[in-house]
Order: sequence, then structure tokens, then C-alpha cells
Amino acid sequence: MSRSPMPANFGDHEQKANDSSSTEHRADAEKAVGRNPHPNFQKVQAARPDWRQEESWHCTKIVDPNWKLGQGANDDGESLNKKHVEIDPYEAGRPAVFNYKLLISAIIPRPIGFVSTRSEDDATSINAPHGISEWALSGLTPAACTDVKCSRVKEAIFSVEGKLFSTQEFESRATPGKKTGVLAIVEGTRFWVREDALNEDRNLVDPSSKALLSQPGHF
Repeated sequence: MSRSPMPANFGDHEQKANDSSSTEHRADAEKAVGRNPHPNFQKVQAARPDWRQEESWHCTKIVDPNWKLGQGANDDGESLNKKHVEIDPYEAGRPAVFNYKLLISAIIPRPIGFVSTRSEDDATSINAPHGISEWALSGLTPAACTDVKCSRVKEAIFSVEGKLFSTQEFESRATPGKKTGVLAIVEGTRFWVREDALNEDRNLVDPSSKALLSQPGHF
């Protein structure tokens, strides 16, 4: 989320007031989104099984190893008996956040990427106060890059240095003139791969070396 332009004589007092207002605004936005459907997530998590560290990467057979071209889905036609609901994302009265929540619950698992930037907008992925580094909050270690000034995550097995190529803003259909989304195209300029996870040809990363992270929607 970008901040509004500040006047040249913007002082510390005004800065703090603006930071507080921006943080509160983001907090209110998070309440509207309602990413976490559980009122007490710690209680929900405590009831779940422990993390199984002993489980490792492995491959399995497909559902039906004898599947033939044209055979269709592996559910004996059960899915054909289900009805679908048509949703117009722009229908009158439908909040835009509903479309967001629908997508993050349907497109799963969603890969997680740690993205470090150098921006005057002071944008963050969480409701961190102005001047608080998310590096410190996460406890992760910044490592130097070659082509860009931003740091990469040293703990990551695979990292990409990238430079912004272009952006495309999108206007709200419900509120003409209001910008509600931005598509950013980033050019990857350099890869970083942990040595013990890379093959000799330097073109494959061993999947068993990665502790894969994903967001499986509202669980």
C-alpha cells in the first residue's frame, strides 16, 4: 500500500500521525478482508497434529495408473452430478474483497515468496509501524545481491534478483477513476541457489532439499 505524498515541511509529529493513521487504515482493511476465519487461531492450531519432521519428499503413483486417453476424471462421473454457481465479480453490491477471498481459497496451495524492496513508499506486507524493518521482525538474515541494492534472504535455498520492468494500474469498475490494482512485471537478473541443492549442470534444484512453504487457503 503506497503512502500519500507528503509536503516538504512534513515534520516528525506529522510523520508519526501519518504513520499511525496508515497503520490503523491497514488494520481496518485486514478486518474487512478477514483472511483468518478462526477467531482464536492459537486454539485451533493447538488442536492440530504436530509437524512431522521425519516425513520427506517422495513420489507416488497417479490415482489410476491404467488411465487411458479420453477416460475422463477419476470419480466415475460423480462430479458431473454437481451443480455450479455462477458469480459475476462486478455484480452490484459485491465487495471487491469477496473476489480476493474467493481466489485465495480456490487457488491452492499458493507459493510464498519473501520479497525485499527499496521503496520510498515504505510499503510492508504486514501492519508494521513506520521505521520497523520486517527483516528484524522475521529474524531472517539479509545477504548482499549483485545487480540490485536490495538484500536477499540468506536462509532461502533459491533466490532471484529482479529489476522492475513495468507496471500496469487497473481502475475499479465499481468506482471509476479509482485505482484498485497494479500488475508489476519484474525481470529476473540473477539466480542464487544453495550449493548442496543444485545439480552439476546447474539447471535443477533438488526438491528434497526444500522445506516448501505454501498457503492452502482458509484452513
